[in-house]
Amino acid sequence: MGRFLIRRSQGESELISMPMTSRTRKLTSSISILGAALALASASFLSQAQDAPAAAQTPASTVVTDVNGIAMVGDLSNVPAPVLGARAWISLDMNSGQVIAAQNIDERIEPASLTKVMAAYLVFEALENKRLTLEQTVHVSENAWRTEGSRMFIKPNSQVSVHDLLQGMIVQSGNDATVALAEAIAGSESAFVALMNEEAQRQGLTNTKFTNSPGLPHEEHLTTVRDMATLAANFINRFPQYLHYYTQKEYTYNNIKQNNRNRLLWADPTVDGLKTGHTKSAGYCLIATAKRDGRRILTVLVGAASDSARAENSLKLLNWSFQNFDTVKLYDNERAMVTARVWEGEAETVGLGSNSPVWVTVPRGKADQVRPVAKYQQPLIAPLSKGARVGEVSLSLDGHVLRTEALHVLNDVPQAGLIGRLYDKVRLLFE
Repeated sequence: MGRFLIRRSQGESELISMPMTSRTRKLTSSISILGAALALASASFLSQAQDAPAAAQTPASTVVTDVNGIAMVGDLSNVPAPVLGARAWISLDMNSGQVIAAQNIDERIEPASLTKVMAAYLVFEALENKRLTLEQTVHVSENAWRTEGSRMFIKPNSQVSVHDLLQGMIVQSGNDATVALAEAIAGSESAFVALMNEEAQRQGLTNTKFTNSPGLPHEEHLTTVRDMATLAANFINRFPQYLHYYTQKEYTYNNIKQNNRNRLLWADPTVDGLKTGHTKSAGYCLIATAKRDGRRILTVLVGAASDSARAENSLKLLNWSFQNFDTVKLYDNERAMVTARVWEGEAETVGLGSNSPVWVTVPRGKADQVRPVAKYQQPLIAPLSKGARVGEVSLSLDGHVLRTEALHVLNDVPQAGLIGRLYDKVRLLFE
């Protein structure tokens, strides 16, 4: 009988007896050549990141989670969210992508002129793809001119530059300017609306349907504050070079001066957008965003009672979000979150991490209490290619998952030679 010494994951060792066949003798000889030190090497798996004991959990009944079990960080704070006079609202930290707090997050509501964020998204996309230029003039149809609601006061059968129409749509919230741009891009407003709905599907706005480009009332023209926050965040991330339109406080066209309806541009210098909306049925709405010390917060608030109420409540929500929460970068991209055992490879371990920096939002002062727990495929068998996804890591606070990130292999691990592979195959038999 032959015997192999197998090192277990928790340090204990055990002698395992095997019949001494000719194949076993050859393998035993090969292992002897590798040396006793190699035979005694550790074969432990790392199934989760090393972490300290978690703090006491917040009672589950006080924490709202989404379908993926992700908690709203606001529920873990000792400072409650402000009481807001609005039908629905959400606060989103754009550095981490986490929802801080929300009310009626998935209730379907009328977006009114918040719709124009999607219209602008498609206009800026057309500019990026060179299908439009800012200097290009657009024919104003009678259909665009007749559009009801807020106006830029463009004249029918006139030629207006894209740059002017953008200011009319964004600063003045002109429905006529929006329809003129829609027709310039898609040929008709109905075709443009189809593009809006396609883009909504692409972005995963599952509770959103558009029936017109400016946001006029319609029984099927609906969205949610979650979808609007997702759209606005995607918009800001993709088109930051156009945000200056949203900080513009006034615009004069056809000798008619109109102010930007976003009162926060005057109240807070850190606010740089984004869009107001109002109809009788929707109430007063506002997507607001501010950047302070490199951190950006985005809020969506709908159904306020007045222009001043939407501004005051939005600013209250922005201030609460900035003042009571920290957003910290836990890991740089290419930094290992986990060191994992590799089998049959030229290296015995490999780092697993994220392809991009990992940020997390927590109640103020609790960043050092975040606990990472990794789950990945086992065993990891070489060859492994850099960038390959092998699992995910959950970042938790007080026992509640705040966010999850994919785990990727950070370095190539080539396959070992024949003897090394055979050696690891035998060791795996006893794991």
